[in-house]
Amino acid sequence: MKRIFLFGLTNIAVIVLLTVVLRVLGLDQALAVRGGNPLALLVFAAVMGMGGSFISLAMSKWMAKRFMGVRVIEQPTSNLERWLVDTVARMARESQIGMPEVGIFDSPDPNAFATGMSRNNALVAVSTGLLQRMRQEEAEAVLGHEVAHVANGDMVTLGLLQGVLNTFVIFLSRIIGSVVNNALSRGEERQGYGIGYFATVIVAEIVLGLLATVIVMAFSRWREFRADAGGAALTSRAAMIGALERLREAHEPPLMPDQLRAFGIRSGGGMMRLFMSHPPLEERIAALRAAG
Repeated sequence: MKRIFLFGLTNIAVIVLLTVVLRVLGLDQALAVRGGNPLALLVFAAVMGMGGSFISLAMSKWMAKRFMGVRVIEQPTSNLERWLVDTVARMARESQIGMPEVGIFDSPDPNAFATGMSRNNALVAVSTGLLQRMRQEEAEAVLGHEVAHVANGDMVTLGLLQGVLNTFVIFLSRIIGSVVNNALSRGEERQGYGIGYFATVIVAEIVLGLLATVIVMAFSRWREFRADAGGAALTSRAAMIGALERLREAHEPPLMPDQLRAFGIRSGGGMMRLFMSHPPLEERIAALRAAG
């Protein structure tokens, strides 16, 4: 979950920042004035949307290291660190990808994530809680799951999807901004220059961005099943199921009620399910058992 959260947060921040910069430079206003040309606006939205998505993707490793306190293992200083690096290296070779950076971050919860710009430029990180609370074969299955995310190109595919969604968010937010600005200016020809336009665009980008998140999360849930299958292939189906069951025990109320977790899943239903980056653990375990 954390890699999706960090990517999504960075993406929204980048889009809003680009909007502010374009406003200051006068480029966004100039485009709004020529809003009668929807093709020009769509091209602008595509360039800005895809650009913002891939800037977010390029920053994903840096964001993870900085905001999650990931310590990258440059030279292993213990048997555990050596095992982590060697295990990820073996899985990377089997998956035919470049060696990811391997890191550890302090957290009592059993968490793990993978992120990065490409299959050959990735980061795989695990929490201290995961290493302490899981058996070695279960921890190995979690590593396999994360390496499978990298091998499947999930972050790159997510970036492409987010870029397409950004395009429509930016396009529609400016259409909405123009409508509001025209209403506030009472039909005056200076549409696109008012503060009402700028404020409306920012608010619309945030609201539409959150709605787009529903689509991104649905995609993420689908990819989790593939990563589980990949983790099982790199280790064993029994180990992958055991890791998921261990996570289910760790996140079972009242021990950790109503919290979003990386790799593990929040239990919940209704509207909250739309914003879940992972399927319920029960569904993932059932899918693995059915595959056997």
